[in-house]
Amino acid sequence: MPTILVIEDNPAVITALETLFSLHDIRTLGADSPEAGLEALRGDGVDLVIQDMNFRADTTSGEEGVALFRQIRVRHPDMPVILLTAWTHLESAVDLVKAGAADYLGKPWDDARLLASINNLLELAETRHALDQRRAEEQRRRSTLADGHALCGFVYEDGATEAVLQLALQVARSDLPVLVTGPNGSGKEKIAEILHANSAVKNGPFVAVNCGALPHELIEAELFGAEPGAYTGAGTKARAGKFEAADGGTLFLDEIGTLPLAGQVKLLRVLETGRFQRLGGNQERSVKVRVVSATNADLSAMIADGRFREDLYYRLNGIELQLPPLTQRRRDILPLARHFLPPGKSLSEAAARALMTHSWPGNVRELRNVMQRAALLSAGTIDVAALGLPAASPPPAGVDAPAAAEPDRTMIEAALERNGGVLAQAAAELGLSRQALYRRLERYGIARD
Repeated sequence: MPTILVIEDNPAVITALETLFSLHDIRTLGADSPEAGLEALRGDGVDLVIQDMNFRADTTSGEEGVALFRQIRVRHPDMPVILLTAWTHLESAVDLVKAGAADYLGKPWDDARLLASINNLLELAETRHALDQRRAEEQRRRSTLADGHALCGFVYEDGATEAVLQLALQVARSDLPVLVTGPNGSGKEKIAEILHANSAVKNGPFVAVNCGALPHELIEAELFGAEPGAYTGAGTKARAGKFEAADGGTLFLDEIGTLPLAGQVKLLRVLETGRFQRLGGNQERSVKVRVVSATNADLSAMIADGRFREDLYYRLNGIELQLPPLTQRRRDILPLARHFLPPGKSLSEAAARALMTHSWPGNVRELRNVMQRAALLSAGTIDVAALGLPAASPPPAGVDAPAAAEPDRTMIEAALERNGGVLAQAAAELGLSRQALYRRLERYGIARD
């Protein structure tokens, strides 16, 4: 049964409210002064406060109520407060609502409106409590991962990212080759670093090769090395390749889909036997290397087109880690954005909203570049203009707004958390009315269990 504390100097008002609430299974506590109300709040079990704005017969300014409200906010910042007064000072009430008051009603009050406000606030408080518990559990999980593994500075908060990380840590110590898939700039190399740092060969070298950045005629020489004169410009000294450099460690092959067919054949043989020959040489060399590869390409389609060997695909894809684009792990956006800022720089609320609604076609790489640029252009707090993001254009007539404009479950939960569960503020941040936000809470079933 929820408990409401009524801080009111008129005993008749407390009695009337107690009678009303008892008909709706709500327990009432009464306090006839600000001091008594604050003392009652020291105990556990109060879910909501209804407070008068004036406590002396000769006072109508509302200053006592303002002072009481501020003390409640300091001591109990999450406590929902409804303001109740016979002297409805609209300016003062609006100012207090902006400062965090949940609602205000004039005397005599409307029972239906008061009960509706109370029920909404109690439901929201329950949602906020469940959300806090969920966030605490997620934080414990992240702390456990960080304490038991090397995460290489990996920043994340979204459950989709955590699922990929958990799987990466689970397979890190195996000898199986790993294929990391995902769009450009999503963080595939960071996952490869984590795989290496938690593997049985973590004390060996980690060598990264971007296959897409190498001329096709030089890829074999880069991977397997070259003997003197093996190709034009090879020079007079033998050169070891990346496989030899990574011996006893991990070789990360980024953009593996760009490897030409001739290089694919040689790579397949190394994966199967651990042996290879340098370009232009006859001597067999052997290495022991953990291979992690990555691609943003559709390798299955490339196999069908004859551009990628099917047998190599199955050799590389012992375990596949699929890293989603940033738009599918939106809870990562703000933690990453703040991570990319230098000390002394912060985000305005408007800038945070802009980051959350941007589509991020360049993923984490684009976000890093945006934040570095904004930090250079801002003295302290970063505003929307400093981000330099394109303004979202309205949809053509007759076309629905894009789905990204509709707040999803993650965005709603994040807004509630940032605003301390204050519904009016969260709704304003999301561009919704309070009732529209309630409908979405019900639709998504947010923390109602």
